[in-house]
Amino acid sequence: MQIILEYAITAIVCLITAIVIQRIYKKEKKHVARVTEINGIMWFGFAIFIWGLGAFLNLIVVGYFKGSPDSRFLIYSGVLVSLLNSLFIILSLPSIEYKGRRSLIIQIVDRFSERQFIYIYMGVMGMLVFVFFATSYTNTRINNSLIWLIDIPISIVVAFELLSALNKAFNSRSMRFMILPCFALFVLIVSAVTHRIVPIEHIPNFISQPTWILLGTISAISFKFLFILLFSILLYSWKFLSEKEEKQSLLEEILIAKTKLEEERTRLQLANDSHLDTISRLTLENNALTEASKIELSERQKEVLGNLGIFGNEKSYTEIAESMHISVDGFQTHIYQIKKALHISGSAGKNQLIQYAIENDLLKYATVKPTSKK
Repeated sequence: MQIILEYAITAIVCLITAIVIQRIYKKEKKHVARVTEINGIMWFGFAIFIWGLGAFLNLIVVGYFKGSPDSRFLIYSGVLVSLLNSLFIILSLPSIEYKGRRSLIIQIVDRFSERQFIYIYMGVMGMLVFVFFATSYTNTRINNSLIWLIDIPISIVVAFELLSALNKAFNSRSMRFMILPCFALFVLIVSAVTHRIVPIEHIPNFISQPTWILLGTISAISFKFLFILLFSILLYSWKFLSEKEEKQSLLEEILIAKTKLEEERTRLQLANDSHLDTISRLTLENNALTEASKIELSERQKEVLGNLGIFGNEKSYTEIAESMHISVDGFQTHIYQIKKALHISGSAGKNQLIQYAIENDLLKYATVKPTSKK
């Protein structure tokens, strides 16, 4: 009755938990960019599912068909279930994120694709299982406990790797207090494994057979429940940490974008100020030209500018005035009035007057004839 209760509890809890984990995996799969980041959830779910499947098989054989828990069939199926469970746990380890150097087992898993590693693992384990099963199947002198020796080293190595990965992961999440449950999980796994390989007839004298069986049952159920509990805590801590890191990353992206926008705004502001200065300057020049174009010059002033535009670079004011048969003072008075009207000043005023005469088509008002050269 006790062994049937163990199988029933393990099957129910593990199968239900596995279904819930797979649903979580499918839900998270829709929200991540790379599925490989959450593959550990899937493999953890498979590891728990294979426990439940093995317990359900044992429950059917022992409870329904009244088979013996120590039958070779159940021992062989138990070894296969344990080896598959170890495979799924190993495949889940790379997805456990933590800071620091990755272990040798994880580095080996990362070196291959998941499919390649499964082929290698099942190939090696398949050969060993075949040798053990073929040797022990017809040999009654081989104790059932010895058959478990094929699984014991793998289970202990996997348990140690799991302990190390969980401990580092919880430390990275500032949950160092979880080292005690992780260590307890490791001790329970070792206890369950040890219980398998120690024959009942070799148990210590100070403990009764029913008590020994009860301890094995308790350790087998406890380490599975603790495994599920630790994984659940790790899953949700990973979920919260992932959301926190995502929000932090989003905040950093927003701050970076804000900084870039501020820099772009400053650059555009400087460019805008420069353009405004240019526009202002051009506006003033245009206004000056516009005002200049609106100036009404007298016929005499046009004549002065026309003669200046033609002969200004060759003759002085005095020579041009003599050619026009007017006094130099009168000519300079006209020049002064024209400069004042056009807002021209400075030493380059003569050149500006010549340029103005040319641009405004005032050369046609010139009255001085060019001097012919002999």
